[in-house]
Amino acid sequence: MIKEIQAKTILSRVKGPDDWFGLYYNFNLYRGCGHQCIDCDSRSECYQIENFNQDVLVKVNAVELLRQELASKRVVGTIGTGSMNDPYMPLEAKIGLTRRALEAIAEFHFPIHIITKSDLVLRDVDLLEQIGRTYAAVSFTITAAEDSLAGIVEPGAPPTSRRLVAMRALAEKGILTGVTLMPVLPFIEDNEENISGIVQMSHENGAKYILPAFGMTLRDRQRAYYYAKLDKYFPGIRPRYEKSFGERYSAKARNQAGLQKCFSDLCRQYGIPTRMPVFAPQKRQREVKGQPTLF
Repeated sequence: MIKEIQAKTILSRVKGPDDWFGLYYNFNLYRGCGHQCIDCDSRSECYQIENFNQDVLVKVNAVELLRQELASKRVVGTIGTGSMNDPYMPLEAKIGLTRRALEAIAEFHFPIHIITKSDLVLRDVDLLEQIGRTYAAVSFTITAAEDSLAGIVEPGAPPTSRRLVAMRALAEKGILTGVTLMPVLPFIEDNEENISGIVQMSHENGAKYILPAFGMTLRDRQRAYYYAKLDKYFPGIRPRYEKSFGERYSAKARNQAGLQKCFSDLCRQYGIPTRMPVFAPQKRQREVKGQPTLF
């Protein structure tokens, strides 16, 4: 079910240095997500998103707030989106909230980093090219080399093959793009065949970086939902999780050292960095009366 809500604020300051993406701000235009990935950490109680599996809440005043807040910021830093939900979930094709947010970001000359599992991002290539004069990066989350497996763990998202096509299209436009290889699900995705397949396909489709995290989080509602899906789609694996991880927050991939070596060796072979280039925050220049702010 789609519900409209009013947000009080939209941009949040990222605490401390962000070693992954170089983010300074973060925002989410939706609460809940239509991709319904079986492992999604956003189901956890700490995020206070009720009915995560049924409802998507749309922040209908988000773009208005975004324009107001961008105008008041004293530091120009990278704005991240896609950590709590996908800004290009199927609903976005109808509502266009992400596109209108990008229009505001382009107008105010702020940098952007987007994490997505959708090729719908290609709709906004014109805005990404414009924002890219400052800085724009798009990271495609890919954790399953085979479309068949991706269809189980990410049932509402486009298949891996379509994400790769979109990544190549962005790369050919000169937009910084790469892969977030995370989370890697233990006993399902944590094998060298899957990891090597992802690295090879990423290389073939223009990835400028791959950022890995070999494992996943497991807590309260997230764990309960995930275990139910394991029972349905991967019979016999749940007891292995319970034995290996118990009630722990994190679940590490098997043979982490071996996976890391396989990954690192292939990235070195293909010349793919495992860190992404980021935008250094800058103090905003004062606006001259009668003239727009320049960067």
